[in-house]
Amino acid sequence: MIQPLPPGFVAKVGGGPQVLGLIEGVADSAASLLQIPSGYLADRMHRLKALTLAGYVTASALRPMLALATWWWQILLIRVGDRAGKGIRGAPRDTLLAETTAQKQLGRAYGFHRAMDYAGAIAGPAIAYGLLATGFTTREVFALTAVPGVVALCVLGFGVSEVGARAVVAAEKIRIGLPASPLYRRTLIAIFVFTLGASSDTFLLWRAREVGVPLEYAPLLWMVLALVKSATSTWGGALSDAQGRRKLILAGWSIYAAVYLGFGIATEPWQIWVLFAAYGTFFGLSESAETALVVDLVSEQWRGRALGTYNAVIGAASLPASLTFGVVYQLEGARTAFAMAAGIALVAALILPKRPRAEYE
Repeated sequence: MIQPLPPGFVAKVGGGPQVLGLIEGVADSAASLLQIPSGYLADRMHRLKALTLAGYVTASALRPMLALATWWWQILLIRVGDRAGKGIRGAPRDTLLAETTAQKQLGRAYGFHRAMDYAGAIAGPAIAYGLLATGFTTREVFALTAVPGVVALCVLGFGVSEVGARAVVAAEKIRIGLPASPLYRRTLIAIFVFTLGASSDTFLLWRAREVGVPLEYAPLLWMVLALVKSATSTWGGALSDAQGRRKLILAGWSIYAAVYLGFGIATEPWQIWVLFAAYGTFFGLSESAETALVVDLVSEQWRGRALGTYNAVIGAASLPASLTFGVVYQLEGARTAFAMAAGIALVAALILPKRPRAEYE
């Protein structure tokens, strides 16, 4: 419900692109960096449901507090806490999915998870748009996010059980660090480089406003993006099972580069709508393939830490990505900023390590 609203809300409290970049970059980094200790605890304690629930409780409690924010630094603190909840739950949840799914269907499972996540992101902006259109304020919409938060906690707490637990591993064997796989490490480098050009998606909403899309249509734009993500994620994950992870990742990154070039040169509102729809396919093709690839490349005992480190690498690059993009956007304009991001994506595609398809399976 709140995802399309921060750009306009930040502008109302006196912030610009640089402030928006700081807020979203720090928030995303907090989420990803916390996945290292969360992944370690998932491997050592193997309390996957408890860790996941803790993450959802944190986010659900803090998100409605945006209704009380009057300064941009308050938005920053709340968003960081909200995203910290995501960091706590991410690695144990993804590990639980890996342990309850056959290897040959892993990409499909992660794709289906993303599809359901994005299906919720379709309903959320639709509700927000309906509330705003009938007279609710942005602050009131923020406050009402407490309702789905409570429902989600009830479903997780009473409707989800841990199954297929792995054999207990001696505590001294569960250490912090990186798996020994050289391919896993080289893959992380490529993902880090790609993420350096992948700034927060809220800049796309900022760009939409510049091109002439009315602010009240922001939730609808976000809903279009979520619809395409949801429609393509299960298919993209299943395709990575059949065709290999690397091929799907490269396809997604190439689409990302093309779409970002389009955002830089767009001049009409209808072009923004088309670009948002095309951008959704990038997520469908690459997200679940990347997560499944991480699981493919490590042993069972390293899953939590490998997944946590993967997300931490994304987080380490997210802050400089959003800050740099915001500065370039403000100083040099949209065309230069979006072209820079597209170029970085193509460089990452070139350094993604090669591996025969059979070795992914």
